[in-house]
Amino acid sequence: MPLRDRGVRRHLRHRGPRRGAARLPGEADTRLEGALGVRVDLTDTQRQLRDAVRDFAERRVRPVAADLDRTGRFPRDIVAELGRLGVLGCCIPEVWGGAGLDAVAYVLALEELARVSAATAAIVATHASLAAWPLLAFGSDEQRARYLPALAGGERLGGWGFAERAHPEEMPSIVATPDAEQYVLDGRCASVLNAPEARLAIVFAALEAKPDTDVLAAFLVETDQPGWRVVRLEERIGLHGAPGAEVVLTHVRVARANRLGADTAGGAIARQTLEAAGPGVAAQSVGVAGAALADALAYARDRRAFGHALVEFQATQWRLADMATALEAARLLMLEAAFLQDLRLPHSSEVAMARLFAAETAMSLATQAVQVHGGYGYTREFAVERYFRDAAALGVPAELVEREKHAIAERLLRGAAS
Repeated sequence: MPLRDRGVRRHLRHRGPRRGAARLPGEADTRLEGALGVRVDLTDTQRQLRDAVRDFAERRVRPVAADLDRTGRFPRDIVAELGRLGVLGCCIPEVWGGAGLDAVAYVLALEELARVSAATAAIVATHASLAAWPLLAFGSDEQRARYLPALAGGERLGGWGFAERAHPEEMPSIVATPDAEQYVLDGRCASVLNAPEARLAIVFAALEAKPDTDVLAAFLVETDQPGWRVVRLEERIGLHGAPGAEVVLTHVRVARANRLGADTAGGAIARQTLEAAGPGVAAQSVGVAGAALADALAYARDRRAFGHALVEFQATQWRLADMATALEAARLLMLEAAFLQDLRLPHSSEVAMARLFAAETAMSLATQAVQVHGGYGYTREFAVERYFRDAAALGVPAELVEREKHAIAERLLRGAAS
């Protein structure tokens, strides 16, 4: 019986943890202490969800991961299975068809997916963090009841519209014009993540009555209607298979009941959603970093030079030690940010630290994994070149790096002044 049919909680209770499973390099233990002193003890449910997703990723995703990257095709069958298993609705309350799990469980699941296929993890993260989360946080009971069950089960895939990828909070070039019980949306969205596969997208628009202000409204837009037109598919360095597209909206009609929050709440919804998505963004980078370390270690054990395995050379050992240390630090920051989010405590700087450090760690470890592989690391014969490209695609844009560092510095200065 599918996981979702019995409920993720119930399934995981009966399933129990794996017995005698070897611990992968950098794999999270059940007891972890955050870099800022917050202790994170994984519950049985969190640990068992991690193991369940790991098993699924190894069994279903790994055999096709290289093909997804090479062809860029959307993994429709895998996403559908993740919906049936309950992973897409991991953090949606049970009353709306989800599993009702927490942010720590969610980031552990994302990490396991990203370790095998960063593109698959990115699809799930967009759906769960950028579509389901704002609907859960800001939607009305009627909106939640109408859309969350379909999002939880994967019958609808969620998407998110950026005005500009480099400036995600920039004013969009979309204008919403009130018309009786509807709004009419016209304009261009530079990047809609998960488009053209998404059937429900969070889109931000300036109100016609206030076009010259920074007031935004957020809308739940059903994309299978006239006027929603994909004009260009994104071509990224990595994350091939995780779709994104430029979309033009021409007289797209959205019911007033589909406005998310107040008509002036769009900016706050965007900011809070992007912050809430931070631990999940970090988890994707941690997963890529973990894959890079695992492959570097495996290659160093097998590859021989001058009559010895590479792993026997001190230089290789020290490199691997540095990689493992950075990976563990990134994972702890990720878990701490998720843990604080679950406690509903202020965590802006922790999210910024986790997101920045995880992205830097993924890029560093992927680069070093390529170097450990020597010339083979630059060929498609080995997966490390994919990790390198995926890490680059997950990297934080320079403009956002400055913003993240400013948030961290503000926290430090407030602490020094108190």
